[in-house]
Amino acid sequence: MRVICVEIQNFRGVKQARMLLPKHGVLIGDNNTGKTTILEALDLVLGPDRLNRQPVIDEHDFYGGVYRARPAGGEEPGQQVITEPPPPDESSAEAAEMPAPRIVIEVTIVDLTEEQKGRFGDYIEFWDTAADTFYDAPNPAGVDAATIAEALRVTFHGWYDDEEDDFEGVTYFTRSLNEGEKPQLFSRKDKQLCGFLYLRTVRTGSRALSLERGSLLDIILRLKDVRPQMWEDTLSTISSITVASDPALGISPILESINAALKKYVPKEWGVDPHLKISSLTREHLRKVITAFIATGDGMHAAPFYRQGTGTINMLVLAMLSQIAESKQNVIFAMEEPETAIPPYAQKRIVHEVRTLASQALFTSHSPYVLEEFATEETVVLTRDSGGLLRQMSIALPDNVKPKRYRQEFRTRFCEGLLARRILVAEGPTEYSAFPVVCRRLAELNPGNYLSLEALGICIVDADGEKNVPGMAQLYKELGKRTFAICDKQGDVNKELIEGQVERLLMHEEKGFEDLILKGTTEDALKRFAGQVDWPQHLLQKYPDPVANANAALGEYFSWAKGNWGIADFLAQCSEAEIPIWLREAAQALKAACIPVTSAGGADAHAEAGADLKAGADGLN
Repeated sequence: MRVICVEIQNFRGVKQARMLLPKHGVLIGDNNTGKTTILEALDLVLGPDRLNRQPVIDEHDFYGGVYRARPAGGEEPGQQVITEPPPPDESSAEAAEMPAPRIVIEVTIVDLTEEQKGRFGDYIEFWDTAADTFYDAPNPAGVDAATIAEALRVTFHGWYDDEEDDFEGVTYFTRSLNEGEKPQLFSRKDKQLCGFLYLRTVRTGSRALSLERGSLLDIILRLKDVRPQMWEDTLSTISSITVASDPALGISPILESINAALKKYVPKEWGVDPHLKISSLTREHLRKVITAFIATGDGMHAAPFYRQGTGTINMLVLAMLSQIAESKQNVIFAMEEPETAIPPYAQKRIVHEVRTLASQALFTSHSPYVLEEFATEETVVLTRDSGGLLRQMSIALPDNVKPKRYRQEFRTRFCEGLLARRILVAEGPTEYSAFPVVCRRLAELNPGNYLSLEALGICIVDADGEKNVPGMAQLYKELGKRTFAICDKQGDVNKELIEGQVERLLMHEEKGFEDLILKGTTEDALKRFAGQVDWPQHLLQKYPDPVANANAALGEYFSWAKGNWGIADFLAQCSEAEIPIWLREAAQALKAACIPVTSAGGADAHAEAGADLKAGADGLN
């Protein structure tokens, strides 16, 4: 069994989404793109224990926080909800009240087991795996085609009940919503048969070995039909324990004096003999407080399992997952960030084991060691626009990026770009190492005018050659990312190719980055740095006094140290005036592109900012 499609409306930051999910896959994208929202949506529909939470949803689960009906033409999501009726002179169409927003999540499941087909037979539909949609042709014989699979649709509806002043959430068989007179509930028993398990990074580990409802231990016990009959004996034992009964502690005499005073005013039946006990525990209390203890180190001292190291807890969770999978044999695992506090080799092992154990495994991650375990077709890149439309992108390698190169250089060249929202493609290692350093240096010297690439949310990627810049930019552009490029002076053909793939090209007029630095800085800066360099022997032989010949000596040094942070080290010790003006204008141009200037003047302020950059505009474009 696996989820092949999920459609989302009005849930959290997602106004609308339709996602096709692979059998095993990883969801990636910048923070707050919607990765967790997808897993939470699946949990609302398929998680057997999610509906135990009351309320199931709340105000913040609705897109824009809007959950009540509002008049037509009312304010946009995120603004104050209007509840007053419209003026009487408005047309009836305008005066009609917009219906209250609903959270609607529809999940399509395929690869059903025989047991599931038997239980859900009345609601089975047919999914065309070639067209990625439902088969609804009038030809019944068509369902026998190899591309047609039996499928089950389930829909969650969440809404605000104005009369009860509370939130409600119910899961239905989708077919009963569309065809039946009365919608049929998709019950907790039905969900248990689907075997969906959502593993959150913190919450799952913190209660894995407790008896809380929905914990991993509780799931294992239910799968093995183990029902611990211990509650009555435990509660009885605890209730017989009194606290601080020793008179030497001073508490019991005070309670006795209260008891004596009480007898003066009320009959015995009203209350007598106050004393302290551990708690007014119920079995629900016990479920939350009973937990496993584990001995650590070489000693025998045992501590609660959740006080162990995060890495130990995560590996413990993996061991429990294997128990669940072995018991059920048909589990969908959804796991957030398996890399948390786990070394790289263990990250890869977790992914491999979960993929082996599960009928479907879905991850979110920011780790290159996790991401490289998935093929490009198993990597779902997410983007979300300002209107709440969540889309998925597939990785399509351009002609100059072969699959072998992609795999070999994934950690060093591709991974960070896949996880970012804005990409700056650098021509080579010199630009790759030097430009982030100069932006950071300028931000330190003059934070009012400059920001570092990190603060702008820009990831810089080394294209490893000018001919690779267009293809590298194309790769990220087609994934919905904002792309920029920085390079030396290009020929007309390659310049046109690059400009076709980037939002802005930062191209200087020199043949090499070294020339840009040497011609654009000051003599004092060059001499100062020449006195700081640990010169290689072959250059010392050529330039016995490198400070006196700073320009020529550093020209050769920068070429010799290309890609080895030579120019980056130079720029890191420069003042603002010593940094070439082209680099300063390039840093300002990126800031203006990523953070548009806004003020009371609005467009005028933006125009002024553009005028300030005009001096270098020709060189930057």
